Amino acid sequence: MFTVRQANDTDYSKIYDLYKKVAEAPVGIARSPEEITEAYIKNFMRHAAETGIELVIDNPDNPSAIIAEIHCHKMEPKIFRHVLSELTIAVDPAFQGKGAGKKIFTHLLAFITSSRPDILRVELFTQPSNERAFAFYKKIGFVPEGMFEKRIPGKNGQLEADIPMAWFNPNYTP
Repeated sequence: MFTVRQANDTDYSKIYDLYKKVAEAPVGIARSPEEITEAYIKNFMRHAAETGIELVIDNPDNPSAIIAEIHCHKMEPKIFRHVLSELTIAVDPAFQGKGAGKKIFTHLLAFITSSRPDILRVELFTQPSNERAFAFYKKIGFVPEGMFEKRIPGKNGQLEADIPMAWFNPNYTP
């Protein structure tokens, strides 16, 4: 049902629209709607194109829209050249729970396994209160690597932890 493809420059406005929509959802991404700017989208698209990966799923019912996007890229300095970080996934709220997120995420990891032997680690962050995401990440092979206490403002006004997680490429070649 869902087809994953490499993102390209012509996807910019569709990705921007997706991120605006997801940022407005109660359980969306870490950024608020006002933080979704042209500069933010262009910046991560440029980084992903230069050193990482960016994938999208087009809306099967509307070719002028994207229902999911995932990206990550290498960090600086060069000592981290084996790491893809800044991983973010956005799934249109109307398509959440329908397999689009799982499809694009597993496609990303399969692509890294088959085509990116230069990458050992893929890193992301989640919060303990986001139980569904935490369980999903663990199910697809991410492992928790500790906890950054009192890092993220939670819904109840309290600061909550951020959990760093990593997935390791079984085909990494140093």
